Amino acid sequence: MRLWKKGIALLTMTALAVGLVGCGASKGEEDSQVHIGYFNNVTHAQALYLKANGTLEKSFGDDVAVKWSAFNAGPAEVEALFAGDIDIGYIGPVPAITANAKSKGDVQILSGVTKGGAILITGKDSNITDISQLSGKKVSIPQIGNTQHLCLLQLLQENGLKPTTEGGDVTVSAVENADVSNTIERGDVDAALVPEPWGATLLEQGAKMLLDYDQIYLEGKYDVAVVVVRKEFREAHPDIVEKFLKAHEEATQTINDDRENALQVINTELQDATGKSLSETIIKEAFNRIEVSAEYNKESIDGFAQISKEQKFIDEVPESGLFVNE
Repeated sequence: MRLWKKGIALLTMTALAVGLVGCGASKGEEDSQVHIGYFNNVTHAQALYLKANGTLEKSFGDDVAVKWSAFNAGPAEVEALFAGDIDIGYIGPVPAITANAKSKGDVQILSGVTKGGAILITGKDSNITDISQLSGKKVSIPQIGNTQHLCLLQLLQENGLKPTTEGGDVTVSAVENADVSNTIERGDVDAALVPEPWGATLLEQGAKMLLDYDQIYLEGKYDVAVVVVRKEFREAHPDIVEKFLKAHEEATQTINDDRENALQVINTELQDATGKSLSETIIKEAFNRIEVSAEYNKESIDGFAQISKEQKFIDEVPESGLFVNE
């Protein structure tokens, strides 16, 4: 009986040892990976450029595996950040603010990506020529609580208008960018605030420009995409974050210095990832309204945070810790 018990104890200790070794290997494997989230959208230009060229993979070599995950909406990417499924993410400033507030500062803004890149359009037969004429009208945005939505709310406020949700007479509704043309043609909405490349696409199809990108908010100098990082990951892997940031900044510079070739790379990546590319005319016009910059505009992000609080998307404006270098 004593020998039997010793045998069981030995087997148990062996199993535990194997388990611990296994856990160590898994942890090591996790430590050698960086998971990056992004959208297949031109406003995430650097992500598309880096992914297409395999720049990060070359920079990290065999030491760090790069895992890319594409998202269609900010909330889904925020959930992935919370779950630890991605470490670094290209995302809109509004979901970035929401993620920071709800995670108590664990998700922070690391860098800027792009600015501007949205226009306010009406149908080709519309008689609306001024934003004041949106009184009593219906306006669409891509998603409730996203960057374009908050920009529209700011626009309405600046022009003495309010959405119906605040006792005003402007109806604001979410419409998928691909459906905007049909909803305007049917008369379901009168105007739409759309991001690029949908703005350029709708104009090509006959829509009228009501406000250009530099008339929407802060003369077009507002962030439409930023890079966020999980604080826990950054503190555990400062070298990985530093190398990523360097590659991101170099991609920004290249896109600005060699725009024609860079846009071809970005368009090819869109084709490979989604099966669809943009015409040369559309992508060029879209980037005429997009500023590619690794510098974020703190004023615009603070403004979005304040509007987010007023609209009850967040409970409190982050007082500190929203930015990595704060």
